[in-house]
Amino acid sequence: MNTNDRNKELTALIRLLDEPDNEMFDRVRDKIYTFGMDAIQPLENAWENTFDNKTQKRIEDIIHKLQLDHLYLELNNWVHFGFRSLLKGFILVSRFQYPDLDEDKILREINQIKRDVWLEVNEHLTALEKIKIMNHVIYDMHNFKWHRNDMQALSTMFANKVLETRRGNAMSLGIIYMSIAQDLHIPVYGIDLPEHFILGYAREKYDGGVPYVDENDIQFYINPMNKGAVFTRREINIFIKRLRLKPQRSFFYPCDNTVIIRRLMEEMIFAYEKAGMNDKVNELEWLLQAVE
Repeated sequence: MNTNDRNKELTALIRLLDEPDNEMFDRVRDKIYTFGMDAIQPLENAWENTFDNKTQKRIEDIIHKLQLDHLYLELNNWVHFGFRSLLKGFILVSRFQYPDLDEDKILREINQIKRDVWLEVNEHLTALEKIKIMNHVIYDMHNFKWHRNDMQALSTMFANKVLETRRGNAMSLGIIYMSIAQDLHIPVYGIDLPEHFILGYAREKYDGGVPYVDENDIQFYINPMNKGAVFTRREINIFIKRLRLKPQRSFFYPCDNTVIIRRLMEEMIFAYEKAGMNDKVNELEWLLQAVE
């Protein structure tokens, strides 16, 4: 079937969305699903041109399902074929709540922060001097802050909202921080410490995921919630003892970007549960399977 014929078929199906017979409507809806994301714009046009609340609700539900299915596919492709860009993963997850977010705007804002860091750093600086510059640009010049009132606030978990409000949690601030650093060949990586996502400064850049690292490869650690404060392995040991946990290698060394995105999604699930939004919880748990 050529494009013109497909468009005609889709238009005809959309006209049937006011079908009173539920069984017939289900057939129409399932047929629309086969058009994928190509159906979104015609459906939105139809929503604007009808005043029937039932039909509008049906259209909204179909659009939501199409967007959710497409997001699952994009997340799965990100894991297997997308080179696991952390910022891209962050943007994809943010589309769960904001499917129409402006990705180009996010990239422009990140690039501006990156440019401000780039103007100050050079290869002759020490690791600590580079981090001092990173911290000044991100936390002082661009005014990013930890959202102190509620670490599980949903507004702190989506890329567009964090950039808009300049407020984030450990995960979102850490993702922005390390994305900028890595683009500038500053070897900062995420570390999957329980209850407190942190960053580590490695002795060299690791490409293509996280390789094996020796004990001396991490020079120091960075707290993205505390304006990039630097600390040592000793503080991590004290922290995990307080949690009564047995030390594990993952508490001290870089983790893969897929681990970070999974953890971010798990924090979102917890936040939606806290808000009593069970439909969102179920959808996110399903999406989580895409990054397993």
